[in-house]
Order: sequence, then structure tokens, then C-alpha cells
Amino acid sequence: MAAPDTIEGHCLCGAVCIVIEGPSAEVEICQCSMCRRWGGAFYSAQTGKQMTVRGEEHAEVYRSSEWAERAFCRTCGSNLWFRFLPTGNRSFSAGLFDGSRRFAVEKEIFTDEAADWCRLAGNHPRQTGAEVIAEARAAGFFQD
Repeated sequence: MAAPDTIEGHCLCGAVCIVIEGPSAEVEICQCSMCRRWGGAFYSAQTGKQMTVRGEEHAEVYRSSEWAERAFCRTCGSNLWFRFLPTGNRSFSAGLFDGSRRFAVEKEIFTDEAADWCRLAGNHPRQTGAEVIAEARAAGFFQD
């Protein structure tokens, strides 16, 4: 499915609204244990070319590791975004956007940490945590 030019999403209470211009037509699924605890299953990451957040003052940011932070709406508790600190890139919870509900899965990462009840069907790339970290190190995002 081709992605629309723009998708709009919001938290449960509507205090935080996100507009993504040029959204990816695929979502990345993270199966790591932190994402499972954060979202109850896995994290579905929606990205795009340009993002605008309205109501960001309603977001609470939590530093979840030395290399990442996560945000949620402090009013309703909806998970909002994940930011990879080495690059500053943010992805947004795909569930915030009605426009992304038919997008395909780009790939799954940290599949070795997936709960058995979170296994996804489909023919898409799957990477273990070691493979993801090795790629990040090769790209210079982590220092040894």
C-alpha cells in the first residue's frame, strides 16, 4: 500500500497531536523487553520525512537507557514516541495514526526477546538484538 502524503494522529485524550508528512508506508516492530514493558506487547514505530507535534507540553519524556528516551502523554498515558539519542531521530507509536493501520511491517528487531504471544506472521526481515547492535556499532552510533 502506498502511504498518503500526510497522516495525523493523537493520544487517547487528544492533548498531543502529531502530523507526519511523507510517512513511511511500513512500520518497524521492536520486540525488545523494554518495548514489551512499555507498550504491553511490542513497539510499532511510524516514521516519515517531517514530523510536527502539537501539544508537546503535555508530553512527559523518560530517559529509558543511556541511548534512548520515550515519551507519553501525562494526561492519558498514551505512549507517544521513541527517540534514539545518538541521532536524535524520533519514531512515533503507529497506533496513534488511523492512517497507518494498513501499512506493512518493514522488519522486526530484537526478535530473540519476543514473547511467544507476540510472534508476527509474514515475510519480512527479522533481526536479533545482537544483529541490531552490531549494525549500530558499524554505523558509529555506539562506542566500544
